[in-house]
Amino acid sequence: MIGILVFQKFQLLDAAGPIAAFEIAGRVAGVPSTIKVIAADAGEVASSSGVTLLARGLRSVAGLNTLIIVGGEGVRAAAACPRIRAFVRNAARRGCRVASVCSGTYVLAEAGLLDGRMATTHWRHTRQFLTAYPRVRLTPDRIFVRDGNIWSSAGISAGIDLALAMIVEDHGEDVARAAARQLVLYHRRGGGQSQFSSLLELKAPTGRFAPLLSWARERLDQALTVEQLAEQAGMSARHFTRAFIAETGATPSKAIERLRVDVAKQRVQDSSEAIEQIAEVAGFRDPERMRRAFIRSFGQPPQAMRRAARAAAVETRSA
Repeated sequence: MIGILVFQKFQLLDAAGPIAAFEIAGRVAGVPSTIKVIAADAGEVASSSGVTLLARGLRSVAGLNTLIIVGGEGVRAAAACPRIRAFVRNAARRGCRVASVCSGTYVLAEAGLLDGRMATTHWRHTRQFLTAYPRVRLTPDRIFVRDGNIWSSAGISAGIDLALAMIVEDHGEDVARAAARQLVLYHRRGGGQSQFSSLLELKAPTGRFAPLLSWARERLDQALTVEQLAEQAGMSARHFTRAFIAETGATPSKAIERLRVDVAKQRVQDSSEAIEQIAEVAGFRDPERMRRAFIRSFGQPPQAMRRAARAAAVETRSA
């Protein structure tokens, strides 16, 4: 049985995305999923959009093997609720697979389940989370993270990726792939991929590192080490790294990789340049390094993206 833990002013897609993924996977596998929406108190629970879900109370649910805690505007109040913290903690102790979507990570942290564990959360919460929970091994630039029976994921749509990873564990890769197709997902993202939202903002950031990133973007064919970036920013390497993560939610090396990937992707899709030449211009040097970066970011290598772009262009012209 799968439980989806909600609270007042939760984010609707945090709940609806995993629910849809599990429901579809159950039908594909021929083993219907039992999914229950639960809350501290039974009754209607309003999302931040005003749409409500009818939830069961905590005491009425037993036998969960998976518990997913959603995020949203009301997550701080939920994390402060002793009954919710005790329920989540007890579920984990029983061996239940416990997961969070987006800021639902706060509930896991307040329940004491993340101390010494790896976790991730939505990139916007990185700075505050690092300060509030120093014992958590936060990996800010991840779609989702698993540490034992505790899972955590980044913002909103990443909850679907997390659910699909669980479906692989429960039903196998074929069922997960079929569920992704039913959901009309371009591909199933692995947990190690970048949080697209945070790194895309690095193209035109407005924070204190905006000039630095603009400077770096014009020099992607250079090495751009952390030491070089720190010197350009006028900081020590150690202080620069911590400040950069707090500001952007990504490590400097990940940010530079994303800038390289953005430039390379455009050239791969829009030109006939050799992959080796694009890798050189974008600063990857080695085409294999670029291939691995593409797979981390997009789930497929440059050649596949070029074929897809050309097929789409042919289809557009013939339409």
